[in-house]
Amino acid sequence: MPFAHAVLAAGIPPRDVIGLVPCAQGATPLANWTRGTELYDRMVTRTKAALADCGDLAGMLWFQGETDAMKREDAELYQSRMEALVRDVRRDLNKPDLPRHRGQSKQFLTSNSVLIVTAQYGGKYLDRVREAQKAVSRSLPNVKYVDAKGLQIASDYTHLTTQAQVQLGRHASKVLPGRTIVFVSN
Repeated sequence: MPFAHAVLAAGIPPRDVIGLVPCAQGATPLANWTRGTELYDRMVTRTKAALADCGDLAGMLWFQGETDAMKREDAELYQSRMEALVRDVRRDLNKPDLPRHRGQSKQFLTSNSVLIVTAQYGGKYLDRVREAQKAVSRSLPNVKYVDAKGLQIASDYTHLTTQAQVQLGRHASKVLPGRTIVFVSN
């Protein structure tokens, strides 16, 4: 939500709407989100349903990777799996340049990014996963990278604190100046 608030604060035309399509499932490795899996299919189905009556998909926020940092094999396969996920989502949502928002009068509503937020805590292979996330942002068009390293973790040792979420929202909104998002998030 802090990211949505940052986007709203930047100003959008009064009749435009920002919609969020949350699809998170905690403690899941990227392999659980590959095309044909229950999580992937549910994400695509929910996104299509949300867009059925209005709107256009303007972006995708992906905040995941800690579970992949636990096992060397998952960390080593992270880049190829993430690249495949982005390509599959673009194909299955018929958005080859996801996201490319058309028909809006303001530059603000021209999004062109899949936003990957780095894993911020985790296992032995965390640095490898973070490097893979950075590599995906360099290897695929319209993919941006936001660093969550160092943000404060809540007392549950899993989620970010409220203040850290606000900071992350601000970081993410700075990566996408002049752009807005309708999110599929993990």
